[in-house]
Formats: sequence, structure tokens, C-alpha cells
Amino acid sequence: MSISFAGQVAIVTGAGSGLGRAYALELARRGAKIVVNDLGAARDGTGHSDAAQAVVEEIRQNGGEALADSGDVSDFVQMEAMAARAVEKWGGIHVLINNAGILRDRTFAKMEAADFELVLRVHLLGAAFATRAVWDTMCRQNYGRVLMTTSSTGLGGNFGQANYGAAKAGVLGLARTLRLEGAKHGIRVNCVAPTAGTRMTADIFPEEAYRAFGPEGVVPAAIYLVSANAPTDAIVAAGGGVFQSAFVTMNEGVLLPESERTAEGFAAAWPRIRERRGDHVFENGMEQSHHALEMLSRSAE
Repeated sequence: MSISFAGQVAIVTGAGSGLGRAYALELARRGAKIVVNDLGAARDGTGHSDAAQAVVEEIRQNGGEALADSGDVSDFVQMEAMAARAVEKWGGIHVLINNAGILRDRTFAKMEAADFELVLRVHLLGAAFATRAVWDTMCRQNYGRVLMTTSSTGLGGNFGQANYGAAKAGVLGLARTLRLEGAKHGIRVNCVAPTAGTRMTADIFPEEAYRAFGPEGVVPAAIYLVSANAPTDAIVAAGGGVFQSAFVTMNEGVLLPESERTAEGFAAAWPRIRERRGDHVFENGMEQSHHALEMLSRSAE
């Protein structure tokens, strides 16, 4: 069964090039009306360009409908204005892909506080601001699809990317909370962790890897994760045509007797505490306390 976005309105942030452009073009090809958002900045967030307008023209030349938006995702007022323009022009917003991002890589010891803060503002607050700007509309429609962009750096860390890793881990926590809050409103929220050869990675990947990890290797996952039949709470790693599911898990744990609830008792039990025995997907933030109460209840019987 083919996936169609006919009659839907989609916003893609950071859509002036790379992955965002690829998402926008594919959504438009499948019938969506597109808001192409891009500040037109360089990889480090400086400068401006008309990148968004160029993608809009490309969509129009292919018979689609699109409008350009140069709003800064880290400015909530500008995100509200972007959402209002979409609703005024087309009557709704059905899809949001939070793709905008910058890099300011340095080791933590050499990283300026401003570089740490700006990366968090663009990736984490940018995703939150853009999503909040469309949230009320999606709730009124009783339908919405939001795709967050996390990263393997957020999931596992990466040398020289403390700011980026912190932001991407934050995005994951944001997404996992919003899929709970959005469920009763027909809103599904997922995450993609892409590996792609774009301007963000142009001088990071070796040339062979840069060619192998084209944006087209990520697009199928993104399109499915914002479709009508999308799951919710999925974390999908995608790159080079390889697709993987990632999970946040927690093990069964160890209930220490009261006499052993000391630092020394914890140290002695550490090999058992860190065992992967009984790993299961961590479904929500209340699960930790609920599980501990169950263990305590069983021990008291």
C-alpha cells in the first residue's frame, strides 16, 4: 500500500539542504504542501542565505505547493509565526519534522559556554519551540505526526560533542514525553537517528563514507515515521540503507536488604546490579518507581 500525504500540510525545519531538503522533496512528491523552514545559516549557525526559497522553487517546478520560511527555530515567536502562516495558507498542520541543527564541536575542556548553549538552543529548544508552535493545531485536528532528530551521539556519546550529545539526548526525552501527552489527541511522536553525508558531516566522514551515506538512505524511515500508519515512540537509526531500532532498557535490578543499604553494600552488589539479566524496554518515567514498589511488596510477603 502506497503512502500518501495528499491533503496534508508538512513543516520541515532545516530544509534548505541535506536531509531536510530530501524530506521536503519526498513529502511534496507524495502530495503534501510543504513549509520549507531554513535560516540559511552555515554549519556553525552563522550567516544567512536563501536556501529555503531555492527548495520551494524546486518543489514548485515539480508541480507541488510550498512556501519558504526563514524563521530561527531557537526563537519561539518566530516558530509561532511560521505555524500561523501555514494554518492561514492551508488550514492545518499535519506533519512536523524537526531537522534543523548546527555543530560547534570541541572537547569539553576547550568548549566555550556560548557554544554549548547555542547548540542546545538550536537542537533541543528548537525542537521544543517548533513542536509547541504546532501542538495546539494538531490537538484541534485530533491528528499529528512529529519526527524528532536524535543521534547516536545522544544515545552513546561521541568525543568532542558534549553539547551536541546533551542536546540529542534531551530531544529523546522530549519525544518520549510528548508521545504520552499527544496520544489522546491522535498525535504520534517518533525519533530518527540519521547517518548521512551532508554539509554537517562533510569534513567528518571520509569521502567513501560520505558517498555511501547519502540522504536518500534515511528518507524512507522518516517518511514512514510521519505517515498515517506510523507507530509512536519509535527510535530508528538510519544510514546507507541500513535501518535499526534503538531502545532504552532497564534490567530487573537487585533489592538490597536494609543491612546492606550502604555504599559498601552497593559496591559488593554492583556486579549483580549491572547484569543485563531481565532487560526490558523502559516504557515511561514512572516505571522505575513502580517496579521498585513491586519488589519491596514481594519481599514483604
